Amino acid sequence: MSADYEKFWCVIPASGTGTRMGANKPKQYLEISGLTILERTLKIFIELPEITAIVVGIADSDDCWRDLSVSEHKKVSTAPGGTERIHTVVNGLSQLRSVYDAKDTDWVLVHDAVRPFVMPEDIRCLIQSCMNSECGGILGAEVVDTVKRVDERGRIQTTENREGLWRAMTPQMFRLGLLEAALCGAIGAGELSSDESSAMELAGYHPKVVSGSPLNIKITKASDVKLAETLLGK
Repeated sequence: MSADYEKFWCVIPASGTGTRMGANKPKQYLEISGLTILERTLKIFIELPEITAIVVGIADSDDCWRDLSVSEHKKVSTAPGGTERIHTVVNGLSQLRSVYDAKDTDWVLVHDAVRPFVMPEDIRCLIQSCMNSECGGILGAEVVDTVKRVDERGRIQTTENREGLWRAMTPQMFRLGLLEAALCGAIGAGELSSDESSAMELAGYHPKVVSGSPLNIKITKASDVKLAETLLGK
């Protein structure tokens, strides 16, 4: 089946507070060259014709979202943010069902709000590579650096074998029904997975990894903002 006959939705959890950034607002609302990080991220998915609609998970205490013009875009709606990322994504899936009548067999791409440099061609590659797979897959980048395991005092304990190791990125794309069941199962087991693939793995699935650009960085620290400005400048 081609992408022309499949429905693809996007959920972007954006209810985090970004405490590691040390800023006066959540990191997704920091500006890079005149646009917030969240606006830059949303723009990518809004402009992809493959994506039917986007649900953004917003915290109840968020007083920045409505100041963004993109909040009024016809392709965008919101869902309540949860205690953890996993709860926000579950709320986003519920929104897809209730507002858009999304089906169990539809595909959902979950993407970090603070990854504004994902390449549209990488998203399309993920879609084409995973739409005929058992459950779906994720964008990732092969680990090329030497990996050290350190203790709590910052001392190297051992060098890890990096063969077969990949850095998980987003988007992560799964069938709505399978993803919802896996996330709810993880919550029930007390496993608050840090990404959707972890919940799918816990449920017994083996998601596919699709190679993506290493420039698909996650902005979490002040130094990442500087890097993002440099990337935009180039």
